[in-house]
Amino acid sequence: MGMQVGVAMELLRPLLADITADGLSLVGEVTAEELGLTEDDAVVLGPLAVSLDLTNVEGLVAVTGVLEGTIVRECVRCLKEYEDPLAFSVRAAFIPEPKSVPRHPKRVDPRNARAKVVEAEPEEEPDDQYQYQGNQLELAPMLREHVILSAPMQPLCGDACLGLCAQCGKNLNEGSCHCAPEPPIPTFRVVQGMKRKNGGPSVS
Repeated sequence: MGMQVGVAMELLRPLLADITADGLSLVGEVTAEELGLTEDDAVVLGPLAVSLDLTNVEGLVAVTGVLEGTIVRECVRCLKEYEDPLAFSVRAAFIPEPKSVPRHPKRVDPRNARAKVVEAEPEEEPDDQYQYQGNQLELAPMLREHVILSAPMQPLCGDACLGLCAQCGKNLNEGSCHCAPEPPIPTFRVVQGMKRKNGGPSVS
């Protein structure tokens, strides 16, 4: 087990000296704990497979690759947990952390400032930019952020999920319940919106 931890640490903290313009490939598995993921961030089932390519050009390290695994999510319709296969591309850039650069803005000639702004806007900005200091990269925070941002806004166990009955709360994916086919509109959440509308139950 000690070997696995060592491999993971090397995978997540590569030395800058090992990253050349020709590139460095990192392939292995990492756990949620090694990425700093808590259960509030994401419930990870088993290890995550990581495959990254790093290139270093004059201190700018470009990171591309793939992260794969399985996340346990809760369906917003039926509230049941389901396993969600995770597979997405990783794109990031690491730049050296500036050494004690003053944060306060300097007074500059507006004409020069305008020219600099136009010049400073690249046509294509990197997807994510991070800073590093010392002789190692810390990849864990970047990968953790990618996992968190990969979460869907409305997790669904399936597009055809029927959800829960609004009256009795039964999971309709497990069979129909004995409630009316068209239950009345729940009043708790929509009563304020309905005051201004004269809408009634739909007539089929």
